[in-house]
Amino acid sequence: MAGRFAQRPARTTTRAGHAGIPRQAAAPARVRRWVPDGPLDLGLVLGPLRRGPADPTFRATPDGSVWRAGRTPVGPGTLRVRAYGGEVRGEAWGPGAEWLLERLPELLGAADDPDAFVPRHRVVALARHRRPGLRLTRTGLVLESLIPSVLEQKVTTDEAYRAWRLLVRKFGEPAPGPAGVGERPMWVMPAPRTWALIPSWEWHRAGVDDKRASTILRAVRVAARLEQAVGMPAAEAQARLEVVPGVGPWTSAEVVQRSHGAADAVTVGDLHLPGIVGWALAGDRHADDAEMLRLLEPYAGQRHRAARLILLSGHVPARRAPKMPRVDIGLL
Repeated sequence: MAGRFAQRPARTTTRAGHAGIPRQAAAPARVRRWVPDGPLDLGLVLGPLRRGPADPTFRATPDGSVWRAGRTPVGPGTLRVRAYGGEVRGEAWGPGAEWLLERLPELLGAADDPDAFVPRHRVVALARHRRPGLRLTRTGLVLESLIPSVLEQKVTTDEAYRAWRLLVRKFGEPAPGPAGVGERPMWVMPAPRTWALIPSWEWHRAGVDDKRASTILRAVRVAARLEQAVGMPAAEAQARLEVVPGVGPWTSAEVVQRSHGAADAVTVGDLHLPGIVGWALAGDRHADDAEMLRLLEPYAGQRHRAARLILLSGHVPARRAPKMPRVDIGLL
């Protein structure tokens, strides 16, 4: 589920005490300023793009900046975003800089319409009141959300984050600009062809089983067709993604929530979400997908936003069962 809980402040210092992003005197290749039409919380908006506290493609720094390294249709790029005084400043480096800055408003929720949401429950209304800067991001990129979402299938988040971190650092490339150098460089995820050429033992070392690795390999072989889905309505994009064997409703929803900013793409098949929604809206911690969808019917068209607000409210049932065991197949 994209944006399950409020984002924790990122650890942005190294053991030596240096800032996570090194400063360079060189001017950025591109700069864009943009004024949002309402409250904007960068952490809430961009937080769902972060895959764990050590994600090599995402970083937040103490000055309030959010850094993101990505692979655009025109090449790799690094984006730094900072909000101050009611204005957003975006700086970008690399071949993909122009592409990233052109889509900066959509990335920060300009295409989203939070006013279309009408709370029907007190817990949801309070969460919305306390999080006025929540908007749904739209990256315009499919594969960068699809691959980590596949890695998150049927495993703990720690295992998935570790696999993403190891594979990106080993087979990706340094992020353009100042973020790609220093003691803690950022990385751009591998190109589709590079994913396809990763040896089987490297998947194993990263803790990725054959089923998830095979799904990713099938996806990158049709990467161009999948990226075309950004021009489709979210439901049609999900249908195209689910043509790939191994990509089901859970994974496709996780993708379009980020790539399309899909306000209604509620995640079904999640281990925890039905119980959380059931507990928050009806006091039912044992709710299943069918019950969750029934409870979210009043939010038709905005079910993903409603679920995010419920998760951000912190109104979750106490854990009674043990956590899913972590199995590192790389040690087998």
